[in-house]
Amino acid sequence: MTMTIGITGSIASGKSTLTNYLRKQGFQVIDADAVVHELQAKGGKLYDILVDFYGKKILAPNGEIDRQALSEQFFSDKTVRAEVSTLQNTIIRQELLARRDDLLQKHEVVFMDIPLLFELDYQSQLDQVWLVYLDPAQQLERLMKRNNYTEEQAKKRIAAQLSLEEKKKLADQVIDNGGELSATYEQLDDLLEEIRHVEK
Repeated sequence: MTMTIGITGSIASGKSTLTNYLRKQGFQVIDADAVVHELQAKGGKLYDILVDFYGKKILAPNGEIDRQALSEQFFSDKTVRAEVSTLQNTIIRQELLARRDDLLQKHEVVFMDIPLLFELDYQSQLDQVWLVYLDPAQQLERLMKRNNYTEEQAKKRIAAQLSLEEKKKLADQVIDNGGELSATYEQLDDLLEEIRHVEK
């Protein structure tokens, strides 16, 4: 029996901590952000689409997309953001699901780390969804520190996603990442034990 499990959270909730741990345990993890970076690289399927929309102002001197410039443009205009998102998300979804299907040929369990899992309705493609949860105040603090954002910049990016409280209601499992790392890993180990039991 094969199983696909989605890992999601919100910006700065600590998904990468979990996915790194899963990889160390020998599990296959598809990182949606990494796939997007590949697709947005020069020659990638999304590169021309983004340059057509935003022009050369989103390009770095080497011709690659400047992620900071793209982010600023993307969040500055809601109407354009919606149009670009629709185009991007169609291509990204096709790529992610193709990679998942390939991995399921060889592995019984595949994890998919998808930041906007609920917002883009990926749950219908998954057997379970695990949410990495963080108290909203901690989330704001971590994002400001990690990205060197002002409070206003951080709140703007958090507001562009469903709140963690909303996601909590939709998830099958919730992993609290607000305490010690060992406590996070302990929760994860319990969930992995359940999966291994199902596999047998």
